[in-house]
Order: sequence, then C-alpha cells, then structure tokens
Amino acid sequence: MKKVLAMQCLVLLAFIGMAQPHTGNITILHSNDLHSRLCGFAPENEYSPLSVNDDFTLGGFSRIASLIATEKSIKGDELLVLDAGDFLMGSFFHTDEAESGFQLRLMKRMGYDVLAIGNHEFDYGPGTLARIINNARLRGEIPLLTCANLSFDDRQQESADLKKLYDNGTIAPYHIVTRAGMRIGIFGILGYDAYDVAPKLKPVVFLDPVKTAKRTSKHLKAVEKVDLVICLSHSGLTYTKVNKLAGEEVKLAENCPYIDLIISGHSHTLLIQPMWINDIMIVQAGAYGTNIGKLELSVTDGRIVNSKYRIIQVNDEIFGDNQIQREIEKQKDAINKNLLHPLGFDFNRKIVKTDFDLVCDEVGDPEGSNLGPLIADAIYYYVNKYEPEGTDVAMIAAGMIRDKIKQGKRGFQTVSDIFNIVSLGEGNNGIPGYPLAKVYVTGKELKNVLEVLLIAPSSSTANYCYFSGVKIYYNPEKGMLRKIQRIEINGTEVDCSKYNTQLYGLVANSYMLEFVGIIKKMTFGLVSVFPKHANGDRIVDMKNAIIDFDKETEGIQEGKEWFALIEFFESFDDCDSDMIPDIPYEYAEPRSCLIPVGNSANRKTD
Repeated sequence: MKKVLAMQCLVLLAFIGMAQPHTGNITILHSNDLHSRLCGFAPENEYSPLSVNDDFTLGGFSRIASLIATEKSIKGDELLVLDAGDFLMGSFFHTDEAESGFQLRLMKRMGYDVLAIGNHEFDYGPGTLARIINNARLRGEIPLLTCANLSFDDRQQESADLKKLYDNGTIAPYHIVTRAGMRIGIFGILGYDAYDVAPKLKPVVFLDPVKTAKRTSKHLKAVEKVDLVICLSHSGLTYTKVNKLAGEEVKLAENCPYIDLIISGHSHTLLIQPMWINDIMIVQAGAYGTNIGKLELSVTDGRIVNSKYRIIQVNDEIFGDNQIQREIEKQKDAINKNLLHPLGFDFNRKIVKTDFDLVCDEVGDPEGSNLGPLIADAIYYYVNKYEPEGTDVAMIAAGMIRDKIKQGKRGFQTVSDIFNIVSLGEGNNGIPGYPLAKVYVTGKELKNVLEVLLIAPSSSTANYCYFSGVKIYYNPEKGMLRKIQRIEINGTEVDCSKYNTQLYGLVANSYMLEFVGIIKKMTFGLVSVFPKHANGDRIVDMKNAIIDFDKETEGIQEGKEWFALIEFFESFDDCDSDMIPDIPYEYAEPRSCLIPVGNSANRKTD
C-alpha cells in the first residue's frame, strides 16, 4: 500500500512539475519579408560576402547564416531563429522554387527554426506553394511552417495539395519548441491587409486574425501550458498622421492578452526599439534581410521579466558563410541555364549605369520618388515602341516597386538588379513578372479612374500611382471624386464630358488593372467604369486585356515591366564611353504628373 501511495505521489509531483512555468533565458534572432533576397539588397551585382569592407550592399543569406552560426556557438540551446513571413518572392531565386524548393532547404541549413506564411508565399497560388514545400521536403529538411488562420473547403481542388500539408502537420496552426528547458508556443497569423493583397490565395479560406490569435494563444497557455507565446504576425504596422505607430499588430496586442511577444512582418517597418502594448512586446526588422533583430529575454513563471534588444545591420563587415554562398552560386547558374539564357539574358549582364540613387519610399514619402516616374516612362516607351496601337497613359503603383536603383561603388545595374525592382507575379507563359495589360476607357471614365486613384493612398500608401503620358491638374480642397480639374494627354486637354466617345488606352501590369473592373464595388456604386477593347467591346475577363506583343507568333507573347525597363535603359546614351548607357540626370529629382491647383496650391507656390 505504501509503495502504491509513494508511486502516486511521484506521478503527482511529476505532473505538477510539468504544469509549472519554467525560468530561463532565451535569445531570438528574427527577420521578416526576406523576399528571396539571397544575394543582398541593392545593388545585388556588387555583393561580395566572402570578403569584407568592399561593398555597400546590405543583407544576403550567407551573411545572415554567419550571424546565426556565431550566436549558436555562444547561446547553444538558448537560441531561437524565426521569420514572420514573405520569405519568398522578390528576386530571380524565387522563379525556380516550385521545382527545386531550394530556399526553404537553404534556410534550414542557415539555422531557421520556424517560418510564418505570408501573403507573397501565395503569389503563384496555393497549388504552387504546395509544390514548393513538397519539392523542398523531398530533397532535404525545411524549417517548421505555421499559419493559424487559414482553412480549407474540401470541395476545392485548387487547394487540395496545400490542405494535405495542413492535415499532415507540415504547416501547422502552431508549434511548440523547447529552448533552455522552456516550452515555447509559436503560431503564425496572416493579417487583413495581407489577405486583401493576396488574390491568388483563394480558394483558401481566411479566418479572422484577431479571433484566431486570441483562441490560439489562450490554448497554448491554458491547455499546452507553454512558458512563452510568440505570434509571428504577418499583419503590419502603420504610421498615423502624427507619426505614431498603429495598425493591425497594435489591435492584436490590445485584444490578445495571452500573447507575450509579437514578431511582426508585412509592413517592412524597422523598429529600432520594441513597442509595448499591454505588456506585450512588438518587434519588426524592416525587410529584405538588411537587418536582423536580436532579442534576449529572461522569463520567470511564464512572464518576460527582463529584455534586451538591438537591430543588427547585415553589412559587409560580416564575413559570409562559404558553404551557403557556394550553394547560392550553384543555384544562380541553374537560373541562368533554365530561365535567363533562353530569353537572351544573363544574371550578371550590365544594362545601365547611374551616378545617383533612384528610390521609392512607399511608406515614408511615395510622392518624393524619382524611381516611380522612370518606371512609368519605361512602360510607356516599351508599349508605344512594340505594340502597334500603343497607349495614351502608363502607370505603376508604389506597392509594385520592390527595390531601389543604388549607385553603389561603380553604378552598374545588371539584369538581376533590374528584375528585383519589379519582381512580383507571373504570367501565363511561365516567365516571371506580371504581364502588361491594356484597357480602353472614355474621357469621363478616365477621370473617374484617376479620381479614385487620388484618394486610394489614404487607405494604403502602396496605392500611390506614378503616370506617364498624362498631366493631371487637381484641386486638393475639393471633395471626393471632384478633385480633378483638367487632364492633358500629349498636351491636349481631354474632354471628360459624357458626350465624348473617344477611347483612351491605359496600360499597367495585369494585377494593377484588375482594380478598373471593380471600381463600382470599391466606391459603393458611386462610380462605374467599363474597361473596353480598342473597338469598344467590353472586357468581361481581365485576362483578355493582356497585351500580345507579337501577334504573328502563336499564343500571347507577354511583355513585362522588367523587359520594359531593360529596353528603356538600353535606349539611353552612353555618356562616358564605357559601352554602357547612363541614366539621364533628368531622373535625379522627383517628378510628378499630378499638378495641384487652387488656393492651397497657389499658397505653396508663393
């Protein structure tokens, strides 16, 4: 009897010990929005990770691998390496992922433990994401993957393969990892805005992120009895008019008391110091691997009692990991062979040179961009050169611009540098980049489109647009949909009355032009625009708006924004006789086709 009683006591004590929170220290290295920038961020062609102090390029996976290895040698079992999503999509390296699954395997070798799923992981649809993950797993180990607020309809075949990965736990609502004797619950969340800008995610079902986060974090604390709950939230932060941080992560922290730490992504925000909301810490490390966040935590009884945080810039003071870089170089050779050489390009071919930087600060100052107008001009030039009917207006949104043109040490920009600027999407021919598309609208409809685009940045600065071929005179003091006073195309004023039946061509990438067909829904019925073909027939399916740049060849020969940039750059003069064209100084300063008029505009001029 005594033996039985003693055994019961031991079992009870063991159970109590398991249920009690632990005390310990952990170090977290975190990134977000890496966007397949394996060879650094602007200019990529100067990236030299196996030597130090000889380039200005930031980031790069071999440098990040070295950082992780150094911390691992010091912290051992106390180190946790996490990413808050959008690890894919943004360079030539993502173009081969569906076949090779290269990047996921590489990130595991680098030392990443858990990755959240972001919106850009769905850029090619749920079926392709499943192929990427499956092909990676066939060839080696990958990090743990998580997203808690996605669900599936069993009737939808398009998402069946991805559903299998959820069913077998390859992608899980949460993971529990042990570090320094502590159980740490980690779960991923996809935010509202991230979902809104992921049209290819469907038919995967999106669940409310705040409700899901609250339910998941409570389960981890109350049922799984973890010592720490970390949310990898691909939701983002925004700045208010008074330059204070707000947004979805703040709402998450305000409504989810069981979360201890939010590692944020999506908005590309660099937080030098953590935010604290209701004792919940929020951190984010910018984007593209240019910085890595390092967070050292002391945890007692399931609470963070002490923390130390710093941002580590991934620069050329860091000697890269030789083995990781060798793997990257081999993958670069494969991309040249399979994608670029058949197109007549090479990863490292020099296209243009610049003596100044061209940037697009989508979050901070989209109006001050000198890169946006150049891209719009490139699209306008390309379409009017190669498409017989040409276009009247070309445009691109700030959210489509994914890189800068950085002068670096030598000023050269290669094919890979140029692709990185407009790297999103894929067409129907397997060539990366959204195809260029064209719709025709009347003068009145053109005004309506531009009126909507004028107010669109108020909801997201990613919607700020750059134009070529048009001048738009607007009065900022006027009410919604009444701001535009005059539109000029090639110096001629457009008749915006309902009596003008002339049609005007409008070109952008196919993703952007989708909005033209849904303007009525966006404006709650106040504005209607019916996109048309050149003959006036309505376009029912926007896929039919994609431009065929060679009608003599079978199928649709798509144009891409990066094609347009290369062609435009090659049209520039070689000013210094080095056999490489130079970007003209007229693009050194910002230029806008949006011209304010009215009393407030006159006061600014005075």
